Amino acid sequence: MSEEIETETKQVEQQSQESEAAPEARESQQEPFDEARAKKALSKKNSENENLRRRVKELEPLAKKAQELEDAQKSETERLTESLTAAQERAAKAVRTAVASKVEALAAKDFADPEDVAGALDLAAYVDDDGAIDSDAIKRDLAELLKRKPHWARPDEGPRSPRPDRTQGSSGNGNRTSSDPGDIFAGLMNQALNGR
Repeated sequence: MSEEIETETKQVEQQSQESEAAPEARESQQEPFDEARAKKALSKKNSENENLRRRVKELEPLAKKAQELEDAQKSETERLTESLTAAQERAAKAVRTAVASKVEALAAKDFADPEDVAGALDLAAYVDDDGAIDSDAIKRDLAELLKRKPHWARPDEGPRSPRPDRTQGSSGNGNRTSSDPGDIFAGLMNQALNGR
């Protein structure tokens, strides 16, 4: 609609310019000056110009409305573009979080600190266009990383058995009793005789 208005406005302007240039061309072709004919031609041109001005005034509100609609549509497009960008950023963050979790879960078995592993790998490389995570590629890269950085490996811990601490219990405070049955019996007799 705005294209039609612009085209019609250009036509009106062009006709106006042609009508202004026409009297000069006619004067050079005509020989004697006829005042009545000049007034009639001038009146005709003034009438045409008035008609053109009126048409332009009629079309101005339509052109303004078309421009407003175009601006409103542009604003809506900008708003939708911003919304789409924000949604894409949230989706990318969710994918990065999912991949990091998968990497940490797979690294927990062999690495002392799985979070270090997630920071050392390019997490985006493990996601395809559909958003699927390639676990096999993660496992391969984890094995390669462990070869390059063996100090990141989890220490080999066999089954842990508690080790006795001799400083705990009665042996640590100097009142250690003997575990010999004769010494135990002698201690009990001393207590009985002393009345304790």
